[in-house]
Amino acid sequence: MSTVRQQNFLLRKEKILAMAETLLLDNNQDITLAELAAELDIAKGTIYKHFKSKNQLYLELIILNEKRLLEISKNHNHDIKTYVSQYMLYNMLNSNRTILLHVIEERLTNNERKLKDLFEQLYQVREARILEIRDLFADHLKSLNSIMSIRDYLSYIWTVTYGASLLLNSTHYQKSIGSRERLIKLYVNQALMTPDKLTDADHQTA
Repeated sequence: MSTVRQQNFLLRKEKILAMAETLLLDNNQDITLAELAAELDIAKGTIYKHFKSKNQLYLELIILNEKRLLEISKNHNHDIKTYVSQYMLYNMLNSNRTILLHVIEERLTNNERKLKDLFEQLYQVREARILEIRDLFADHLKSLNSIMSIRDYLSYIWTVTYGASLLLNSTHYQKSIGSRERLIKLYVNQALMTPDKLTDADHQTA
């Protein structure tokens, strides 16, 4: 394949992924490859030149999203408040995407056995993201004399973020939310609350 053809091939793949993400978010549910092809005005078979199945397309969307989070880690690994804020805002301001991709990943993890290489790629990107911020979080926890591990703290932040995304995406709760901006700020502040500290007894036995 020539360089020009390779570039066109990659550009078309990017367009397919972008449209697939748009349709998913607009419909807030599953999509078909036929719908995707119609929106792109291409043959359904063209999509299969890039993705062997819809599950592969979905998993590559999840990897693309994880790469965006990796960029946040690279760009904001100097200040924990900035990183946590940017990470949470990325997810909460696009709560429907956060929820949909998480649900799809859970489904694929439980049911898909043919995409092992892509799952490995996903985990590698995710691990790279954690490595980017590991020292930042280690220094932060040490400065607070916290007994919480880095992974537990990151899991805690994800839990707060996902829970907030569920609420912000809920039709029922949206009716009772006074200020989304104020609520989002509250969740960010909650995630930044001081993790468990060493007590005096812990210091004596450490």
